[in-house]
Parts: sequence; C-alpha cells; structure tokens
Amino acid sequence: MLMTSNAAALSRLDRKMRRAESYAEWKAAALEHDLVSGRQKWKATEASKSYDYANIRSRIEMLRELRANKDDVGLLFALNEGIHGNQGGMGKSTLYQRARFGTKDLIEAYVDEIVDALNHISLIPESDQITNIDKLDFFHRASLCFGRSALMLSGAGSLGHFHRGVIKTLVEHNLLPNVISGSSAGSVFAAVVGTHSNKQLRRLFRDVTFGDPKQHEIDARPKGLVRQQIDSGALKRMLETVVPDLTFQEAYEKTGRHISITIAPFEEHQTSRLMNAVTSPNVFIRSAVMASCAVPGVFPPVMLMAKNVYGEPQPYLPNRRWADGSVTDDLPAKRLARLYDVNHYIVSQANPLALAMKTTEDYLPIPEGMKNLMRASTHEFLKSGEQFSRRYLRGIPDVGKAMSMFYSLVAQEYKGDINILPNFNFVDPQKLLGQLTTTEIDELVIEGERSTWPKLEQIRISSKIGKTLDQILDHHTDHNVQRFYKARRPRKPA
Repeated sequence: MLMTSNAAALSRLDRKMRRAESYAEWKAAALEHDLVSGRQKWKATEASKSYDYANIRSRIEMLRELRANKDDVGLLFALNEGIHGNQGGMGKSTLYQRARFGTKDLIEAYVDEIVDALNHISLIPESDQITNIDKLDFFHRASLCFGRSALMLSGAGSLGHFHRGVIKTLVEHNLLPNVISGSSAGSVFAAVVGTHSNKQLRRLFRDVTFGDPKQHEIDARPKGLVRQQIDSGALKRMLETVVPDLTFQEAYEKTGRHISITIAPFEEHQTSRLMNAVTSPNVFIRSAVMASCAVPGVFPPVMLMAKNVYGEPQPYLPNRRWADGSVTDDLPAKRLARLYDVNHYIVSQANPLALAMKTTEDYLPIPEGMKNLMRASTHEFLKSGEQFSRRYLRGIPDVGKAMSMFYSLVAQEYKGDINILPNFNFVDPQKLLGQLTTTEIDELVIEGERSTWPKLEQIRISSKIGKTLDQILDHHTDHNVQRFYKARRPRKPA
C-alpha cells in the first residue's frame, strides 16, 4: 500500500513539474519528488561507486583546516595541486541524473569550499610570501587548468525561439556563459546575446514579437493549408531590429562576451569558418548571421561585409559566398576549445535532424556500447561514400556537393556535456522555415524555459568555480582591448 501511495505521489509531482509556470514552482515540486523517492537521502549519502568520495572529502577537510589555521601559503600550495571540474569523477553526468534537483551534497560542498578558498586568496594583502604576481600567476594557471563553459545554440529554423527561452532562463539566474556559439537559427540568438547587456536582454525578451515589425500581419492572416515561408528579406528586417550594426570586435568591447557564428562555404574546396572577434574582428555580425541562416536551395548564398582600415563597409573575401553554418559545424566544440580554452559544453539543441537521431537511438533496445559502435560504423560508411562521390562524380558537381553536405550533416556530434532538449519529437516540416504566430512563438519560448529548469542546478555547480576564476581575473587584470582598425578619418582631397 505504501509503495502504491508513493508511486501516485511521484506521478502527481512529475505532472506538477511538467506544468509548472515558474522555476520556483518547478523547484519546489522537484525537491518534494526527491524527498518522496528517497533521492534526498541518496544526495546526503557520501559513499557511491560513481565518484571518489573519499578523495573529495579529504580535500575539503584539508582546505578547511588550512584556512582555520590561517596558513595562506599552505592553502595556495594545496590549490596549486590542481583545480579541475572532474575531481574524483564528480563531473560525471550520471551523478546529475539520479535526483530531480542537484547531486551529491558532498560535491556541492567541495565546489563551495574551492570557491571560498579562491576568494580568500584573492583578497589577502600582498606579502613577501605571496605577492600579487604570485596570485595572478596562480589564477591564470588555475583558469587554464579548470577551463570554461560555453553555450552552443544549434540550427533550428523557425524553432530557434526555443533558444530564446533557454537564454532567457540562463540570464535570469546569472548562469549565461561568456562564450557562446550559434549556427543557422542559433546564430540569430548568439548575435542578440553578444550585442546586448543582461539588462537589455531582459527587456528585449519581454517583447513577444521579438522585433519583427510585421508580426501583427502574420497573426491576422487566416489559417490555410500551406504556411507562408520566411524569406531573406524578412530575416534581414528582423536582424536590423534586434541586432545593432556592429562588428565582432565592437560587440566584444560592448558586452565582453565571446560570440562565434559558424558559416559554411558555398563553393567546393573551401572550408567552414568560425566568425568571431579573434578570427574576423572587423566583419559585421549581421552579415555573418545572414550567411549562417542561408539554407542551401532556399536562401541565396551571402557575401560577408566588414569594415576597412578607415571604418568604412566593404566586402569581405568578395569572391566567396557562404551558407548555412549548421550544415558543416552545428556545434563547433573543437574550435571553441582551441580559441577560448573551453572544456565544458552546454548545448541548446533544437535541430530537427539531431532530435530525430536521438529519438531513434533512445528507442533502440541495445547497450550503449553497441550504439557507439553503430555510430562509428555509420560515420565510416558515409565518409567512404563521400570520398567515392568526390572521386567518381566530379563531372556532376551538384551530386558531389549534395553527398558532401549529407555526410557533414549526419556525421556531426550533436551533443555536449549538458544537453537542453525540447520535449517534442515530431516537427511539422512547414514550421521549420515557416512564419510563426505569436502564440506559436510563445509556446517555443516556454518550452525552452521548462527544458532548462531541470538543468539549472547542474549548470550552476559545474560552472561556479570557472565563473569565480573569471571574476577574480577580471578584477586583478588590467584590460587593454586592442582595436583592429583605425578610427575613420576624412580622405585627403584629390
């Protein structure tokens, strides 16, 4: 009878979480669920085969003892032994899948102790034993060792408003990473985030039309069998409303965020690009977004625009045209790792292909090891097919290009360390590039919010040390942002 009662209570709480109207409501139901299910007891129990709890417990006690004895030199030495996000295996995703809210209390205690120790070292006055140079050197090395988190926004067509709900939630809880990438529809929201402060974002996200000057016309249009599709003109109008006319370098100077946008080459024998303030500081963000959203066969390829040495607009690589970034690199994890020392990835995934592949994998009744083998075999088969098409179908370039695109789409990795996915599996094909009503947009935004709530505590715990290191370095380091172009000056008369 007790088991039946618990099952009914858990089912009721699951429904309450799915229908929650706010994070506070969802969190209350999640904590109650952990209490009823016994997961609260699991969180309080340190021992587990999933991580090295003894190692983490001993490090907490050592750090606390050093601080209690005011042994700052010993504390710095202990911290120097290593700070990384997977200490004793505590970064495993399985440790965040047992409970509805949070993970082992010991892991949270360890993260808090590291943060307190870092802040303590940052605030101690300079001495002969620990100079400011010693501290700065330590924090730089600790930051490199720990790495940082990035938010990657997938391609999604008109479903990109799901990303808006994800970003809105992360901003509200001060958990938005400073490194953000976007492909196709994701590039629109990466551009918005990279050109607005948090205060501006909160105000902008309250606008249900999200800057589309013709949204009222879409809402008033009678429903028909065929949905009207987005064109490049509508996309351009929307970007002009929500994205300031800034270059990547100007956007970084304004917000301090490292935004990257992926674009794919339209011509053969070219490679995809990751546009940002490091690789292309003078390129206009709007033109990069237009290129990243240029779905092959639907939108025309785009020529990028950039500022010249005098600050005037001019074509960037005028002989090249660019298209949809999600075709070749939906989630540019390796490039972000190289450019920004990223080693932890939060993925907002609304790409219909990725969702379909995940759903198919989930329904396969085979072990995870077999699924990994199937993925590897499929990638090798597709790679061989692409090589065959390049070699033997040179006389039919369109077929070769289509094969390369198909291989790139299927062979990509569409997952990260923390994956925020919508609950829907089926996507109406007409919606992918269709004009959505305000009601449909609201539903996608709410879905993004609700899909993010269960991941917030994992994001908070996983990124807390990295954010602390970034804040300390920001406080201790003198910034001298270099401009990559000269201020515009009048031309000399001819």
